[in-house]
Amino acid sequence: MRAPLKNANLLVRFLLELSALAATAYWGFAMSSGLTQWLLGIAAPAAVATVWGLFVSPKAKIELPRPAQFAIELAVFAAAALALVTADRPRLGIALAVVALVSGTLNYVWRDG
Repeated sequence: MRAPLKNANLLVRFLLELSALAATAYWGFAMSSGLTQWLLGIAAPAAVATVWGLFVSPKAKIELPRPAQFAIELAVFAAAALALVTADRPRLGIALAVVALVSGTLNYVWRDG
């Protein structure tokens, strides 16, 4: 019974990863104009992807203990949620934070359990 829920959560996590990229890109483009807008709009999601790939992804380049990995994961989603809040999308930011917290916690428990 739990396997379908785990699989559904993996889909949610993938969508959350894409949402974090989109949220930080949106923030970058919404918070400034001109060249700075483009730099932030591209650099912010690139930073998210880099941190995710180095520390959080299943094929992470730098292996960390699970609690540290989970903390970085939550920090990435918190940054994405905060980006939405500061870009005048507080409801989306709160929704992203809540879904990421629930999904991340389930993944952490199911992976270690």
